[in-house]
Amino acid sequence: MSENSDVTTDAPPSGFDAIVVGNGGLGLSLGLVLARRGQRVAVVGEAGRPLAASTAAGAMNGCFGEVTPTLMASEYGRLKLAMDVRATGMWDAWAEGLMEESDETRIRSANGTIVILNTIGVPGIDSAGYAAIRQAMEEYKEPYEDLEADQVQWLAPEPKSRPLKAMFIPGEHAVDTPALLRALPTAFTRAGGTLVDAHIEKLVLSGDRVTGVALRGSGRVLAADTVVLAAGASSHDLLSAIDPGIRDRIPALVSGGGVSLLVRTENGLTPDSVIRTPNRAFACGLHVVPRGDGVIYLGATNEILPHPISTAAIGEVNLLLSGIRQMRADLVNGHILKINVGNRPVPLDGYPLLGRAGVEGLWMMTGTYRDGLHQSPMLAHEMAARILGEAHDPALDVFTPVRPPLQTMTREEALETALTHTMAVGVEHDWHLPEDFPPLIEEQFRRSFKQMLDEMEHDFVPPPELLFFVDDDIHTALRRYYDAHS
Repeated sequence: MSENSDVTTDAPPSGFDAIVVGNGGLGLSLGLVLARRGQRVAVVGEAGRPLAASTAAGAMNGCFGEVTPTLMASEYGRLKLAMDVRATGMWDAWAEGLMEESDETRIRSANGTIVILNTIGVPGIDSAGYAAIRQAMEEYKEPYEDLEADQVQWLAPEPKSRPLKAMFIPGEHAVDTPALLRALPTAFTRAGGTLVDAHIEKLVLSGDRVTGVALRGSGRVLAADTVVLAAGASSHDLLSAIDPGIRDRIPALVSGGGVSLLVRTENGLTPDSVIRTPNRAFACGLHVVPRGDGVIYLGATNEILPHPISTAAIGEVNLLLSGIRQMRADLVNGHILKINVGNRPVPLDGYPLLGRAGVEGLWMMTGTYRDGLHQSPMLAHEMAARILGEAHDPALDVFTPVRPPLQTMTREEALETALTHTMAVGVEHDWHLPEDFPPLIEEQFRRSFKQMLDEMEHDFVPPPELLFFVDDDIHTALRRYYDAHS
């Protein structure tokens, strides 16, 4: 089958061994690994993948380029980095296998990554992030090369946004997302898997175990011994059928709504490598990913919301357009081909949900925030091993879905981190204020964030971005989750 292979196929008379809910990069990867192992597998999801993170992703194989000081400061963050490193080592063979099993001739789309430190941003985030990236690479003995900042090919920013430092990471590439999302379903169906173009209405339970899923609209029920929720930000909604005493002990998922652009450059020139900044205020850094034929991917914004988004706010697009000046001043003459909108799955404690979900037959494989597509081959093999009862990495047991909040910061640390990122948002938006205004604004945010923490009435501390973006629905979800573990 080709890219149009997302069609409903009848289930075998006896049902499936496993149903994977979600047809993004993670769900299809798990389905493919299980199908290669001879399992009867259905991957269920709407063919157009509305609201999914995968379709809007720049798909950097971002391992070291994603490192931040806070990631390096906690045991859980270092474990996520170790997972990223392990995934990096699998991508060459994974991409080669996908090309052999599909009609695609290319899965990877960039030759290495160039990280720049420019005059935009703040030292506590950008400079500290640049240093953290180098620290991580030195610890893992990852090769990198310092570059003359003003000699990075293709980069031609306006003078006020010129780079101060630059380094080349030869082992960090990118994935051509459209090619990947064509290759995965093709390889999956050729391995004997079944694609079901439908939306899940609810889980089906028999006693204290999950036995399948019911499809919205048709009323059709698909039966399976194993159901895996890999539906990104929508996964937690499907837990409504299970006992609240279990469901509420699983961190709910909120949406990291993101906007990115596909741009055709005026002169048809694109970089050979990914060019990116360190991660910035509450988001991934500004980045350009080559897509071929004179097209670049420019991304990406991040806004924590209680529910997934389907459209791009003008302010998010404006932020990306203002970022053009940091890469090439002449991009203003380019043409926007597409505005991408996606939703990253963000658990209330910020860490992935991997493993059994407290009910017999039910598993979760989501909550990966910005790491899902990069980690997809590693997580697919890891989850398949667990489902099949084989040897697996016990270090990942800490991310079991039914868990108390994973804490990495004190209240004061979370408050100060939230403040630093909040003020950096203004700098990234190029605000122009009298010099006595920023301290006043910072103090107002300090009081607001402290009040939010005090009102939670628990010793648990939410991730800093939830302080900045918190609204009533997110606050209620935090209370419910914290109450379940008090």
